[in-house]
Amino acid sequence: MAIDKNSNSYTFGFAVLMVFVVGSLLALASQGLKARQEKNATDKKMMSILSAINIDATRENAKEIYNKYVIDSKIISGKDLSANAFDVDIKKEFRDKNISVSDRNYPLYICEKDGDKYYIIPVVGTGLWGPIWGFVALESDFKTIYGATFDHKSETPGLGAEIKYASYSDQYTGETISDTSGVFQPIIVVKDGSGSGLNSRVDGITGGTITSKGVEEMTTRTLEVYANYFKSIN
Repeated sequence: MAIDKNSNSYTFGFAVLMVFVVGSLLALASQGLKARQEKNATDKKMMSILSAINIDATRENAKEIYNKYVIDSKIISGKDLSANAFDVDIKKEFRDKNISVSDRNYPLYICEKDGDKYYIIPVVGTGLWGPIWGFVALESDFKTIYGATFDHKSETPGLGAEIKYASYSDQYTGETISDTSGVFQPIIVVKDGSGSGLNSRVDGITGGTITSKGVEEMTTRTLEVYANYFKSIN
């Protein structure tokens, strides 16, 4: 029996088939795109962690370099200490006002470089226009900052956005987050130019006061949790 391509039933059936085919192709494309986006996010996170100890990596070798230097990771405080530290989304937890500060998960990455161990702490907060975040690496004394890296979503170029550059983050190197007895001391952002001459002080960004203070708030809030943890295990 010949198929009447001009019939309503044929037209309807063909349309249904095309919808199914196109829908299936779009679903496959979406899954492929999601997988790529997740890999890119993972690679970028690994690169940022490594950057805190002055190790450069690319998207192509991020996993290899990360596995070479990051020898362990753990959650030092939070609701689920058995969770995978790398998988903890601290940005999401920070945004969720239903999660109390004490219930947030606090990951710690332990790295080894040239025979020395470093302890990398992720931080997250709010700048002038949106989220800011970063990683702070401590030396094996658990108080001296070896390196730091910061980034942002939408801070003003030339002003608050300067937190992502070494000219700002390098100021944190050598600063300490606790005194000789292990009591926490915050890294204060100042705007009078005295940051380079005082311990636990860094110079803020000219014209980027709110962003600078956002960095101060997020490092103070977060590093105190880790300083107390390190004091408890020493």
